[in-house]
Amino acid sequence: MNHNPVFLALDMPRLDAAEALARKVAGHIGGIKLGLEFFCAHGHHGVHELHKLGLPVFLDLKLHDIPNTVAAAMQAIHVLEPAIVTVHAAGGRAMMEDAKAAAGENTKVVGVTVLTSLDDDDLTAIGVKADPNEQALRLAELAHSAGLDGIVCSGHEVGAVHKQWKDGFFVVPGLRPAESGNGDQKRIVTPRQARDAGAGVLVIGRPISRAEDPLAAAKAIEATL
Repeated sequence: MNHNPVFLALDMPRLDAAEALARKVAGHIGGIKLGLEFFCAHGHHGVHELHKLGLPVFLDLKLHDIPNTVAAAMQAIHVLEPAIVTVHAAGGRAMMEDAKAAAGENTKVVGVTVLTSLDDDDLTAIGVKADPNEQALRLAELAHSAGLDGIVCSGHEVGAVHKQWKDGFFVVPGLRPAESGNGDQKRIVTPRQARDAGAGVLVIGRPISRAEDPLAAAKAIEATL
């Protein structure tokens, strides 16, 4: 992993635009995160093209299915040599164990706990009685016991999870610099706050990708770290 913890979220429908943005800010980020929108649009070819930038690639696919299917999906992306891949921790221990066993030797597998777009009311609506902090801690413990490298959680939970799992690898999305709006995120902190609380990777998208000057935005975030 690069010393810079910022991974730029390149969930964009156009490959040329994603490449251009990544090249523009490459010197001020530590890696690139490719999610479902990008992967569904560009597949293996798109990932191979962005690998040419020489930055670690984080495939945020949030795999969630029966253990055999998730293991097969992991094997199918070996050739892409991702630095990080996500699975949903809610898929259960067996699924996570199989996902880790099927992953490449140099790939970190992390379990998504509670999406940063969800709050207490959203969890209640889907039948989860715990609040986001409790649920994240519960799923972090399950991911740890399943042998995953770490988890994805919001900056609100990462400090508590870090105390519970000292050597875990923690990815924090939903980050917003102090002057940014929340967008569709509900549980946000600043990049600096997340880093101080124990985050190893900071996923940042719109504050850079939709900034008037993406390079200046990336430099400003890097300066706070």
